[in-house]
Amino acid sequence: MTEKEDQAAALIPPPANDNGTEQRAAQEAERHLDTIARAIGRHIAREHIRAWEQERRKRAANDNRPKEEGREPDG
Repeated sequence: MTEKEDQAAALIPPPANDNGTEQRAAQEAERHLDTIARAIGRHIAREHIRAWEQERRKRAANDNRPKEEGREPDG
C-alpha cells in the first residue's frame, strides 16, 4: 500500500454493525467440531468393544491345556 492508502485506511472507522460475529461464528464452528469428534470417538470405541466381545465369545469356555504333550486334561 502507498502512504496515501495507509492514511485513508486509518481514517475509515470499523463498520457500525461489527459486533464480533466472526468470533462467535468461529466459536460455534469449534463447538460443532468438538461434538463431531466426540461422536466419532464414541463410535470407534463401540466398534472396538464389539470386536473384543466377538473375539471373547469365540474362545472356549474351558481352555485347559495338557501340561505334557500327548496327555489329556483330567475331567
